[in-house]
Amino acid sequence: MLNSFWNWFVIILTIASIGGCWWLLQWTKGISNREGDSVGSTGHVWDEDLVELNSPLPRWWLYLFNITIVFSLVYLALYPGLGNFDGVLDWTQLDQYEEEMAAAEAQQESVYARFRSMSPQELINSPEAIDIGRRLYANNCAMCHGSDGRGATGFPNLTDNDWLYGSSFDQVMISIAQGRMGVMPALGAAVGDDGVRELVAYVKQMSGQPADAELAAAGKTHYDTLCVACHGPDGAGNQLLGAPNLTDDIWLYGGTAEAIAVSINNGRNGNMPAHESLLNEDRRRILSAFVMWMAQSDQE
Repeated sequence: MLNSFWNWFVIILTIASIGGCWWLLQWTKGISNREGDSVGSTGHVWDEDLVELNSPLPRWWLYLFNITIVFSLVYLALYPGLGNFDGVLDWTQLDQYEEEMAAAEAQQESVYARFRSMSPQELINSPEAIDIGRRLYANNCAMCHGSDGRGATGFPNLTDNDWLYGSSFDQVMISIAQGRMGVMPALGAAVGDDGVRELVAYVKQMSGQPADAELAAAGKTHYDTLCVACHGPDGAGNQLLGAPNLTDDIWLYGGTAEAIAVSINNGRNGNMPAHESLLNEDRRRILSAFVMWMAQSDQE
């Protein structure tokens, strides 16, 4: 809220501006004549007989402006606009938003109520639920994961069977409601340039890619010291931590030597925003079912 000075500053400036507009309109009603001049000229003459007149504005035009002034005064009396004055109606945009959202929720209650008692698998098998989930996905998820759910660099593919935090319905619900924060610490300073190259070779070897055997053997030492706690001794990852599986060919940030080196050197920070405040439980359940439906459909 505005402090006392700015509150009165806004009030005085607003009222003075409206008053100034009204005075200007009154002033333009008449004709400013030169002394002794009955035709209302400004005294400017060109080409001997071309005289600039100071004729008044049309009355209908002035009336319209006066109507806008009256409207502005009534509006400022009813609604907030004068500093800290809330207006006679005590209206706020937040109250209006909440009222409209409550009305929309009431209208949609009958739509979502019939899905409330369905099990996750029943939701997945329901064409109507999937159709609603598709719209929820398009409005809330497609900008990151893509319209087809296949993701992009740094954004997980939702259509495969590789899940960072688990593929159960409850785990997907948690991801949507609470979001996820994936952190890969930067290790470049800890292992040095040679260590990064060795680790890259070992990670490539684990995923079945061609790699220098000598560098990979040296990289295993670094891996067992710095990486095993998250990715596991066999590199299969850890869904409790969101640590990726390093033994398959699915790469969130790219599986080239250059991309792996960047991940090791600089670390990675992935953020899945929480949607609990944006989507109620009914919508989150249907959206979770749609995500699982996408994954199942792609694997059939």
